[in-house]
Amino acid sequence: MDLVIRNGTAVTVGGSSRVDIGIEAGEIVQLGGPMKAPRELDASGLIITPGGIDPHVHLTPPTREAEGWAWVDDFESGTRAALAGGITSIGNISFPGHNETLADAIAHDSAEADRMALTDYFLHPVLMDPDEKNLESIAPLHAQGHTSIKIFLSFHRFDKHVPAYLDAMQRVASAGGISLIHCEDAAIIDCCCKLLLADGHTEARYFPDSRPLQAEVVATQRAVGFAETTGCPVYVVHLSSERALAACRDGRRRGLPIYVETRPLYLHLTRERFDEAEGAKYAGAPPLRDSVDVDAMWAGLQLGGIDTLATDHAPWMLADKLEAVDNPAEFKQGVADLETCLPMLYSSGVHSGRLSLEQFVAVTSTNAAKLFGLYPRKGTIAVGADADLVVWDPHATRTVDGKSMHSRSDFSPYDGWKVTGWPRWTISRGEVVAEAGEITAVPGRGRLAPRGPHRSI
Repeated sequence: MDLVIRNGTAVTVGGSSRVDIGIEAGEIVQLGGPMKAPRELDASGLIITPGGIDPHVHLTPPTREAEGWAWVDDFESGTRAALAGGITSIGNISFPGHNETLADAIAHDSAEADRMALTDYFLHPVLMDPDEKNLESIAPLHAQGHTSIKIFLSFHRFDKHVPAYLDAMQRVASAGGISLIHCEDAAIIDCCCKLLLADGHTEARYFPDSRPLQAEVVATQRAVGFAETTGCPVYVVHLSSERALAACRDGRRRGLPIYVETRPLYLHLTRERFDEAEGAKYAGAPPLRDSVDVDAMWAGLQLGGIDTLATDHAPWMLADKLEAVDNPAEFKQGVADLETCLPMLYSSGVHSGRLSLEQFVAVTSTNAAKLFGLYPRKGTIAVGADADLVVWDPHATRTVDGKSMHSRSDFSPYDGWKVTGWPRWTISRGEVVAEAGEITAVPGRGRLAPRGPHRSI
């Protein structure tokens, strides 16, 4: 053995047990029984879960033509924050440049990640232009293990090319993949922004009205209809509201392959935050919703209506977030969340009694591994799986301070929150890469994670 973890309580979606874990050559090779290794970790009183999988992050810019416009994290700083928070694999949203293809997006982001990433990674290329070249590339990319694409219903180009996008979804389905869909309706957003501008309402407190609930609901209903029409599995990203969740439940009741992701902002914060002096720092798409929607997100995690928790990590510096704008659509969207996502879910979910440990593992690791073709290599604790593990101290309490964390952003939307439950050790492919928040991994150690076809949960 290279490493043995002793005396911890190991948790999978199927249950928990106290068992020693033996690791060799990056894999779990033994559970229980006699074993020895040059390094052993004593996990007495601690909890061991599969490494977190965040299938939705932004560590590369949305465009390579707009010089200087980009989020502040890249594959190095973002994956450093991920390891500190117990996440060992990330799924990056990869945008092609002007006149570039899906394959081009994969190529340049793979090259960057190979140089910089500390975690393993996989990529979701964004289908910006559903032209014949891109459509024909879907099957070959899936054969190479890139078994997903992302589509934005919030982009104006979508409604100009709906038949071609549906063609793309049919091809994804035939190739065994899954489509990630950003569900906000561009026409409704445009109309609401014009109404706000006409009334001179450009302050942050009006941001939720610029991307209202109905924009999400209408787009989610369309996404469900697209799944029904094309047979393509649909993964609704960052769902924020009870009404949008109801649309997904309706499709699932009818046997449609609809899967739902939410993000931490919608579990912990409500739209009243936009009334604060620095309310713009909470801007994201969709916006924060009402308390009834927060309750619905928690219920979705508890009852299985929501499958994954992902960060949509897209951080800025606070000064950039707080810049005055002439149009509420121009607020910079996104926050740093890779380091806080899992600890806050543990604290507010498991520690508080809202979620079981098994539910925690499902929504932070196993479900994403299955949906995106990583299971059983990742997402579980089993012989033959990658030794991606997190050893949690369930009693460790820290106060969130964005300035001192590993993202290059200088704030967290949860600054000042006391959070109970933090990783003692994070282990990636058998290597101890973080200890009590200190990162020991080096850039470039991350690998492109091999992916098979999408599988249902």
